[in-house]
Amino acid sequence: MSRKRKNSLHARNFPSARDEAAEQGLPSRYAGPESSYRLAFTDTAFLLHDDLRPVRLQLELLKPEMVQRQQGIDATVVVFGSARIVAPDIAEQRLQQAQDAGDTQGLARARQALKLSRHYVEARRFAELVTRASHDLAQPLAVVTGGGPGIMEAGNRGALDAGGPSVGLNIVLPHEGEPNPYITPELCFRFHYFAMRKMHFLMRSVALVCFPGGFGTLDELFEVLTLTQTRKVHRRPILLFDREFWTSLIDFDHLVRTGMIGADDLKLFHYVETAEQAWQLLRRELALDPPGSADPAA
Repeated sequence: MSRKRKNSLHARNFPSARDEAAEQGLPSRYAGPESSYRLAFTDTAFLLHDDLRPVRLQLELLKPEMVQRQQGIDATVVVFGSARIVAPDIAEQRLQQAQDAGDTQGLARARQALKLSRHYVEARRFAELVTRASHDLAQPLAVVTGGGPGIMEAGNRGALDAGGPSVGLNIVLPHEGEPNPYITPELCFRFHYFAMRKMHFLMRSVALVCFPGGFGTLDELFEVLTLTQTRKVHRRPILLFDREFWTSLIDFDHLVRTGMIGADDLKLFHYVETAEQAWQLLRRELALDPPGSADPAA
């Protein structure tokens, strides 16, 4: 039997949807925007109909899931944090501009931004350390961020510094533009639904690292804490960078004293101050190194 004859036995009996979408033609009478003649899965107006919301939710679940599986992303470390924290060089430029302009209020904001820029540095170093140190593990760890600027940018940038892939889960927002330029292009996703985006943060995560941030960061942190407390997800290490920031913002001990949470709930997370401390804690909590192995961060 010839090779051509043998291969034909495995050919599709029906044309694929991709083939038919590529070859479809619209008769002139039915080519207008009011026509319903288009194939349903190529009809954008139809797919955006209110009644198709369940389908769109399913698409936002499936697309990142399928692509990450194809790209070999199996285990992730999620990095949360403010989009407003900038790199030190940017913070220094803004400080100089405020000084030159004699802008008192701008100067105060610029000084605060420069102080917070250390978190950009730590996030970038942490992501680089995770990516580089886990490269030779049976299951390398990929850094995942929200795909935006600030701490998210630092996380993706650190992974790129180490020559590894990283994921960006961007979302359509009125005040944010393009995703940061450090995400692996094949792993840069854009979401409409917050719920689907937050689900993908957790689906492959083995640890979550939270830097200082605002409403969005708090939303993501407390969803993770709630799901962990209620055992809706497997317990994973949750690391909070900068104890002073978090204890000034949230009085967890008050929640315990008033009976709003249990004392054991304070064990759901750990405070860390440096990238090295965070990585060492993850190595211990996740048992990433075989007994007697050397510290890859040493």
